[in-house]
Order: sequence, then C-alpha cells, then structure tokens
Amino acid sequence: MDLLTLITEPWPDYGLVDSGHGRKLERYGRFRFVRPEPQAMWAPAAADWRHDGEFVGASDEEGGGRWHLDRKVPSEWPLAWQDVKFCAANTPFRHLQFFPDMAPQWAWMRERVTQGDEVMNLFGYTGVGSLALAARGVKVTHVDASKKSVEQGKANAQLAGMSDRPIRWMIDDATKFTAREVRRERHYAGIMLDPPKFGRGPTGEVWRLEEGLAGLVADCVRLLDVNSKFLVLTVYAVRMSALAIAELLAQATAHLGGRIEAGEMAVREEARGLLLPTAIFARWVAE
Repeated sequence: MDLLTLITEPWPDYGLVDSGHGRKLERYGRFRFVRPEPQAMWAPAAADWRHDGEFVGASDEEGGGRWHLDRKVPSEWPLAWQDVKFCAANTPFRHLQFFPDMAPQWAWMRERVTQGDEVMNLFGYTGVGSLALAARGVKVTHVDASKKSVEQGKANAQLAGMSDRPIRWMIDDATKFTAREVRRERHYAGIMLDPPKFGRGPTGEVWRLEEGLAGLVADCVRLLDVNSKFLVLTVYAVRMSALAIAELLAQATAHLGGRIEAGEMAVREEARGLLLPTAIFARWVAE
C-alpha cells in the first residue's frame, strides 16, 4: 500500500488564500469567501480578511448556518478548471457547488483513461468530475439522488460546450443503481465514489456512510474486470482513517491484482504554503 498526500495547488479560478482560528478564506474567481474550517487550528497569516461573504455556522453539525453575502455577489458565476467550465454558487450547505480539493483526483483519472472508456461517477453532484473525464472522450454514467444537482450538471455541460458528450445523467439512489448494474453484468473502466456522511435517495432511501460503505464498495468492485483501470473513493467529514478505507478496498479488489494508494487530501494555502487537510481517500489502480 502506498500512503500519499494529494495536494490541490492554486489555479486561476480558485485558491485557499489564508486560514486559521477555525476559518478559511478562499477565492472563487473574482469573489472571496470565508467558511468555517475546524482543522485550521493555527493562527492566520493576516489579521484582517477582505471578503465578499461569510458562511456563519450554527450548532447543527450536519451543516447548519447561513451565508452573509455582499450585494454584489450574484446567484451564480462561471469558473473553470483546466478545460472544464462550470458555475459556482453559495449553497445552503456552506460549499460553492463543487469541491476544489478533488482537482488532483480529476487530473489523476484523466491520465489513466483513453477515448471510449466507460466510467461511472457515483454521488456525482454537479458534474465537474464527470465533465473533466468527458473532455477526454470518456463515456460517463453520472449518478446522484438530487434532481437539482443533476440539472446543474447538465447546465454545466452546456456552459462547457459538452452537451453533446456521451454522459448518462441519472437521478437515482447510488446503492440501488449500482446493484442494478451488477445484475446487468455491466463493467466500467473506472469508478469515482464520493459518498456523503448522510443522505437520502430520490424516494426517501436513507444513506449512512458507516453502515452502507462496505456493501457499496463490494458492488462497485463487481463492476470492474481485468480491463478496468481504477476505483477512487473519497470520504469527508467523518471520524474514519484512510488506513481503514484502504484495507476495505484492498480486500474487495484482491482478486484483481493492482495496488492500493491511500492517504489524505489537502489544499495548499497561498499565504504561507501550509497544507490544510480536507478529506481522506483510497483508490485501487491496475498495474
């Protein structure tokens, strides 16, 4: 097993400007926002942060709170990562409609796919990862239980000039959809798996990470074969070790050979270059 730290470096439309005292200051295009960040336990580089809005958290650990925004902040605005265009927005869940720390994963997957490969993106949200792969000529099955997220994914595809790319936009429960794909004996060249801590399917299905992850990983592995290239699993906001999810993936993929990589995901701060941890990951890659 290889233990790694995947680092998101600043790019023109995104950067972690500064962090500390339980908060972080980020730039999203021309706007700068402050959000809570429990892992920023150090002191910030600057005492005064100029910003266009701040998310003030409430006591609800599942994401309670609200945005306090300057009047000039629009309801959404365009951004880009490499050749992929999409929209950012201040959501009620404190994030901005995409997860910038996934950038190293997107780049890693793009290096391993070839035109015509079929990839599945589970819990695909607003589709930035799906578009990153579609831009390389990959066929993508994008699955998310939220109709609003899938519609935003389609809007992002239109903004990116990729409405005609072979992307299946599926509004479905990830667990049920994956089980059906297993019964259909489908196989994928790669799978992205980014499950939340808690969620609900389109017809009220309940997802709890600790209860459902092992079974979902097992079904995802059944969708891989000797021609498959990767399975990427990322986990946020839980008391879980990268070593634990790496062992789960290692056992599930033992018959496929290949190797397991695992570790932390982090964003590099522009002010001092320090690393702010954001998530853990494990991934299987064919040799």
